[in-house]
Amino acid sequence: MISFGSDELWPSLLNIGIALAVIAIILGLVVWNGRRRGSRTIALDAALVISGWWVLLSAVGAVVYVVKAFTVPWAELDGQTHVFVEWPADLPCSEFGDSATTMLTCSGEPLTEFVVGQASLGLRLLAASAQLSTLALTTMPAVIVGVICFSTLRGRAFSTTVTRALVGGAVAVLVLGVASDLLSGIAATTGLREVFAPDSEWYPPFYQLTVTPLPFVSALGLLALAAVFRQGIRLEQERAALQQETARLQKDTEGLV
Repeated sequence: MISFGSDELWPSLLNIGIALAVIAIILGLVVWNGRRRGSRTIALDAALVISGWWVLLSAVGAVVYVVKAFTVPWAELDGQTHVFVEWPADLPCSEFGDSATTMLTCSGEPLTEFVVGQASLGLRLLAASAQLSTLALTTMPAVIVGVICFSTLRGRAFSTTVTRALVGGAVAVLVLGVASDLLSGIAATTGLREVFAPDSEWYPPFYQLTVTPLPFVSALGLLALAAVFRQGIRLEQERAALQQETARLQKDTEGLV
């Protein structure tokens, strides 16, 4: 994620532009190096390099999450809870429909992103599990792209390796997506229950668990793509069989002549 903040709009846009320019320069260097070497697969080379770095950085992030779970006394939590936090009383707002001028409508939001200090080891491990599942989910596209690019560069674009990677990726996306949603909510509610006593007004009465449809849609898309690659494999096999049959007939014809 690329994020910058400032008191004015243009400095933030400038910082975003600089970050995007750096990314463009890196991609440009990859393209230039590919052309210098006379490569005809520059796009595949660039995608393979980027996916490789993506996976590497994700691996480093996973190590950081695990180390933090055992070495720091706090837990970073980000998940849906049933604790609703009202806006501050000094924030100017009005009840819905009570203002004749432009004004905020009084509201609040669920407590979803917070840090628990002096958290127990169990809570830290639970928070790390939620973070690791989310990290693994966001890394799966890089893994799948890397496998496809690597196989294609080796001349095996339509191979069982690619179809297995797509099917495995579909299963992983589905499992990790659901696990990420559930673990985030469970960890957040568990964190609040560890902080507040059961008789506190802030003690969450039940777990607010949510599963989004995105993992299911993504898994279905990967399975559909795997079916396309299987069709490509079948067509290649039929073409190879036809070429062999044509060569055999030509050889038999030459023998007759």
